[in-house]
Amino acid sequence: MAEKKELTHPQYKADRDVVTNLLNGEPTDFNLIELARLRIRYDGFPGARDIQQDLDKALTNWSLSEDELMTKTRDIHQQEMLYKAQRTKKEDWS
Repeated sequence: MAEKKELTHPQYKADRDVVTNLLNGEPTDFNLIELARLRIRYDGFPGARDIQQDLDKALTNWSLSEDELMTKTRDIHQQEMLYKAQRTKKEDWS
């Protein structure tokens, strides 16, 4: 049986910094959006296990389930363009 190769995500370095900030931060609207964005990015990704584990820790630290996180971020996005306006002037969902 062939082993699955662990891959390095092209956004790993920048994402690692964001995840570290999330672990040390509070569940602000912006941080919730970042957590949801990265959970979507790394869902099923064959690598970056440390990031995936830390994203789980952030959810636990903030006493949220995956469903609660996604509901909150959908509500935030309906109210305003927080991510685009505050972060980079462009969206980065890849």
